[in-house]
Amino acid sequence: MSSDEKEGIKHEQPGVVDVTPVPSLTGSAPTDVDDAWKYLNAHRDATSDVPDEGTADIKHIRRKVDYRIVPLIFFLYVLQFTDKLVLNYAGVMTIREDLKLTGNDFSNLVTSTYVAVVVWEIPTIYFLQKFPVAKYLAVNAVLWGIATACGAAATNFQTMLVCRIFLGIFEATVNPSIMLIAGRWYTKPEQAPRLSFWLFGLSVGQVFGGAVSYGFQSLPPGTAIAGWRIMFILMGCLTIIVGMLTFWIMPDNPMEPKWLTPKEKVAILKHISVNQTGVENKKIRMAEVWEALRDPQVWIIWLIIFLLATNAGVTVGYSATLIKNWGYTSKQATLLNMPGAAFSAISILGPGWAIRHGIGHRWAWVCATLAPATMGAALMSFLPNSNRAGLLAGIFLINFFSGSMTVFWNWTPANVAGATKRAFVTAMLAALSATGSAIGPQAFQAKDAPEYRPAKIMAMSVMAVSFCLAIVLFLYYVWQNKGRRKVGEKETRDAFMSPEVWVRMTDRENKAFRYVY
Repeated sequence: MSSDEKEGIKHEQPGVVDVTPVPSLTGSAPTDVDDAWKYLNAHRDATSDVPDEGTADIKHIRRKVDYRIVPLIFFLYVLQFTDKLVLNYAGVMTIREDLKLTGNDFSNLVTSTYVAVVVWEIPTIYFLQKFPVAKYLAVNAVLWGIATACGAAATNFQTMLVCRIFLGIFEATVNPSIMLIAGRWYTKPEQAPRLSFWLFGLSVGQVFGGAVSYGFQSLPPGTAIAGWRIMFILMGCLTIIVGMLTFWIMPDNPMEPKWLTPKEKVAILKHISVNQTGVENKKIRMAEVWEALRDPQVWIIWLIIFLLATNAGVTVGYSATLIKNWGYTSKQATLLNMPGAAFSAISILGPGWAIRHGIGHRWAWVCATLAPATMGAALMSFLPNSNRAGLLAGIFLINFFSGSMTVFWNWTPANVAGATKRAFVTAMLAALSATGSAIGPQAFQAKDAPEYRPAKIMAMSVMAVSFCLAIVLFLYYVWQNKGRRKVGEKETRDAFMSPEVWVRMTDRENKAFRYVY
């Protein structure tokens, strides 16, 4: 059995009703067709002798794409996570005293960023379909870098609040943009390891942010500028630099880059034609939004991401604070927060590699990563603060939840077709993720210090429920695929020049679409 068959994607093919090749086309082009076919139709002279799948030529083209996309998105992901995380590390430095924060002010600052993300995801749905996605991502990266650096100038709760709100607005595009970019350049099996590598930036950001924080905590007393302020400036400047590089280097779609020949562009479009999700179509169809709102799989995915994100609000916003409350110094808390990144890295990279090579199914990897994370949350919930070894084991294990979120970030665009529907679903996915991340810190009420037991129990509960919902989603996909006809990948790739291959349809409209699970 091939790796694709093991993964349940043997019959992934483009959105087609009839895959009979169309050797030539006369008259006007179809109006409701993906931009990829318009390019193919205009460059028919480049479609002869297109490299076959698995050849050295295809691998060479894919490497050219990887070199210009994978590193930039990875660094953007590291920085967008670290730019949020610096507030977590500043919480064990002197930011509370410098800004005169009292009561739940710190929790509200953490929450404000995610609230801004939620609000701005609504216009993001429109912007992602109307503007070049890579350029839009790059501009926002520069702007959130500026917002991060401006945090160094905050003098009180209100001024820092403004900076964190703008940070959330500009970061709102990150996750939906990355999912759309992955679908434009890679097949579904290829998306899994790359998205996992990009989300591995969470782990790198946790270590990098901890190292930076530790360094600035070591500044001698009486330094003219507080360590946390220098940290904000440094992270903001790094983000601005990477954002500018992204603007100049990263292409928006396979039809655009000058460093690919017309034949290479055609080869990429043929290669990804099996995704059934198209490349780019700027026409907004409100019917696809309505379909998404009536699609059971969408609601299950949204609910799971929302629940898991509430736990992210715990681990991102308060992990260092929890460790400090177990009797460690600020520096010790910063260092002890870093090993959790290793557990996060294992849970992120492992499933991505396994899915690419057909080892196990997506739903099973979600459950495999949620099980130890739930166990870790249970240890944190029920062990006393005096049992520091057990509590540290718990906070390390809870980082395994990152793997389940990563699987869903690459699972969702693989099962949602239609340009408007995919933009809407991914943007709302990011909005619900931000909503959960905003709610998580609010579970940490000042009256519950220092154990914060209600917040820990909440984290344990949401992961247990998500475990069960992942099984429900798997059963739903199995049931849906039974009523869909099967068309082989080779047959559909051979028909990639037919406009029918690129007709714009959603996963529910196209009865040849096969859900992966």
